[in-house]
Amino acid sequence: MIDILVYLFENYHDLDAQPAPEALARSLNAAGFEDGEISVALDWLDGLKMARMADFVCDPRSLRVYTDEECSRLGRDCLDFVIFLEQAAVITPALRELIIDRGLALDDEPVPIDKFKIIVLMVLWSREANLEPLIVEELLSDTEAALLH
Repeated sequence: MIDILVYLFENYHDLDAQPAPEALARSLNAAGFEDGEISVALDWLDGLKMARMADFVCDPRSLRVYTDEECSRLGRDCLDFVIFLEQAAVITPALRELIIDRGLALDDEPVPIDKFKIIVLMVLWSREANLEPLIVEELLSDTEAALLH
């Protein structure tokens, strides 16, 4: 699924520029992706499109306490990365919650950091966040190397 998400990011200007799901599935199949992976990726993307961002205000000094499930499923590396992004002002608390939700939608336990970075990229891309080149490079760096092997 992650390979498909990277492919979509690299080949479409924005999430809304993609064709309808059926046409996109045919296009992905023609690009060499398997039907099962396509289905999982399209379901995940549908969940991302349907997700509403939390509408809340919190004090910048507030601390997010993670549930046992979040700690177990996402793991220390992913949660540390979320904290880093928030402290660097790359994501807001509302984006943090959406990233956590989409990370929990993966089957992996714990979610590998390279996959989680793609999840972060997809959430930022879907919300048309200003993607600084250094952030994109950081989010894709480990994944591109893994995809080449």
